[in-house]
Amino acid sequence: MRKSKYHFKFEDLNVYQKAMEFGEVVNDVIKKFPKQERFEITSQFKRAADSIALNISESSSRTDKQFYNYLGNAWHSAHECVSCSSKVQMQNYIQ
Repeated sequence: MRKSKYHFKFEDLNVYQKAMEFGEVVNDVIKKFPKQERFEITSQFKRAADSIALNISESSSRTDKQFYNYLGNAWHSAHECVSCSSKVQMQNYIQ
């Protein structure tokens, strides 16, 4: 993974790196979805996948209570991705 010019501690977290990789996988997969889905499941799937890494990074500079809240949001976004992937699999967009 490419590091930013200014290095932040959260960039070293394995969970953050995996979340960033997952977001890129989702971005590659949704490019193959039908155009009519662009503002429907495609948008929702992309936003949920990106939200995982965004919540992890945002949580890193917060209090412990806020940290756990943001990690919870990341966890919920991961669950949302499971639902999105199940839905698009049912529609035969992915296998």
